Amino acid sequence: MIKIILNGCNGRMGKTISELAKGYNNLQIVAGIDKYIDGETKSFPVYTEISDFTGACDVVLDFSSPKSLPNLTKYCKERNIPLVLCTTGYNKEELKEIEALSKEIPVFHSGNMSLGINILSNVLKKISPILFKDYDIEIIEKHHNQKVDAPSGTALLLADSIKSSLKEEVNYVYGREGLKKRDKEEIGIHAIRGGSIVGEHEIIFAGKGETIELKHTALSRDVFASGALRACEFMAGKGPGLYDMDNVING
Repeated sequence: MIKIILNGCNGRMGKTISELAKGYNNLQIVAGIDKYIDGETKSFPVYTEISDFTGACDVVLDFSSPKSLPNLTKYCKERNIPLVLCTTGYNKEELKEIEALSKEIPVFHSGNMSLGINILSNVLKKISPILFKDYDIEIIEKHHNQKVDAPSGTALLLADSIKSSLKEEVNYVYGREGLKKRDKEEIGIHAIRGGSIVGEHEIIFAGKGETIELKHTALSRDVFASGALRACEFMAGKGPGLYDMDNVING
């Protein structure tokens, strides 16, 4: 049985993961961590600080905010526990900290936990070098009105997949305003926030006389929760290193 500490257990994703985990015979959430206590009865104890839990644990799963990183880093380093980071919105310094941490303990980090998004990422790596010369590339992402970070971690994941596959130098342009023509080396990234949209990501390759559009729509948060639990299964017992969904997909 793989024992999980769930950081951010009272958030939207935390509650979805808690419910979905009940269907796994090999996984058990042994503790939840959250600054906000909602009063709901759970099948595991909830603490406001991760340091308050002293029981056995195989993986720490985080779906909260970048502010949790220092405490999670300290806790996992002291106990040599794999850390699964599903939070988005990390700045450059925090990403460097995550990379440095992975040299000491196993760390999983992905901008999106959906199997479909990560397959789409792999497709983009293959087709972008073929299309870039004759097509302009734009990414449009849509999320609910409570999402804090923009652009989404998934939009950046997809943009990075395209960028890493190209020989040419490209720049990210976030939205547009003013009087200026589009430069060839741009990848446009546009964020829309409204209502209860779970998550939509569209990549447009616009050429002369035709466009190619690739789109992923998340209809339920279950797809992200499922991916997060699969990552926990994968990370249990792993050695130091930086892992992502490609590692989970490819075994």
